[in-house]
Amino acid sequence: MSSETSRPRTAVTGAPVAGAVVPRTAVPLGITDPVEKARAELKAALAAIEEKANVPKRVARATERGVVAVRRFHRENPSAAVVAAVGVAAAAGLAVWGLVRLYTR
Repeated sequence: MSSETSRPRTAVTGAPVAGAVVPRTAVPLGITDPVEKARAELKAALAAIEEKANVPKRVARATERGVVAVRRFHRENPSAAVVAAVGVAAAAGLAVWGLVRLYTR
């Protein structure tokens, strides 16, 4: 399989489209060979399954998005970020205290 099959092609000439990038889970347009098209579809389907089933990778991405959002919030509003951090710490402390109290009774 050539490396050009992963690039999009024009519908008329079949030439690769300059500068276009196809996601791993998409099938490039303009593939006329049925075997190459089946391979491209299988490759895209397997990539989509891997994206959906790879939970640690998805958790890492979500964590990274959360960290970026918290850092942006802290940069834009530092005093509110401190108040939020104190509130989260107090809520966590109350939750632990409540669980210990339930356990010791």
